[in-house]
Amino acid sequence: MTSGIDDTITTHTVTLRDIDVTYTRAGHGPAVVLVHGLAEDHQSWHTVQETGLAATTYAYDLRGHGQTTVGSPEGTLAQLRDDLLTFLEEISGPAICVGFSLGGTVVLAAAAQRPDLLTKVVALGTSSVVGRGAASFYAGRIQLFRGTDTAAQQEALHADTAAALHNPASDVDAVTRARLAAVGDGRGYVNASTAMAALVDAPLTPELSEIGPGVDVAIIGADHDTFCPKKAADIILGAIEHATYAEISGAGHLMLVDQPEQSIALLQRTLDL
Repeated sequence: MTSGIDDTITTHTVTLRDIDVTYTRAGHGPAVVLVHGLAEDHQSWHTVQETGLAATTYAYDLRGHGQTTVGSPEGTLAQLRDDLLTFLEEISGPAICVGFSLGGTVVLAAAAQRPDLLTKVVALGTSSVVGRGAASFYAGRIQLFRGTDTAAQQEALHADTAAALHNPASDVDAVTRARLAAVGDGRGYVNASTAMAALVDAPLTPELSEIGPGVDVAIIGADHDTFCPKKAADIILGAIEHATYAEISGAGHLMLVDQPEQSIALLQRTLDL
């Protein structure tokens, strides 16, 4: 199924593995696959796709997010990783992969497993391990979104969104509405949160050494990111010796919302297309 959004971005749905995956495609040139964060969907990359990169960009909805079905969720990073690898094998071909937060962790896991399919990795606001405090946070959100108290869910996601923003000009309410729409019935959110919570006892970090110098790795942080602070980037940089680091100023975790122009300019320089 294909439907046009505008002259340059089209929306597609395809069956991959046990799920129906919705994604948008734009532009022409080398393949760039964009992987969103927790409680987001492909629309979080819309400003990137409409900038006219010299690339063919693909932004897909993760399992149970946005318009992608949840299938048989396993609550593992490995399943989300394999969803991406299947997308690379069957839709885009080998590609530069750009991931934000949860998406960055998925991209790094994919590069460690199949470096032949990822020509370059860009991870924004990303962690390869979570602490006990973060694991407790995920546990609370998992319990909440398994329930039926939609008012409490909305309140929690609004609070989380506010905490992930730093720029006072950012519209917390509008971003929260978009994230609630992306979460839908909550099953994909619970699935991905379960996968991330598992990193407290089984970090991805040891696997990162499998990403050799043949795959360029760029880590991007934000100076006011309290969810994935610089120490999270330092852990990744310590595990991947050839990785580079750059930072966005005046932004919290949701850097593309807080500082869209700066974020896109840095992303364009990093992609070097």
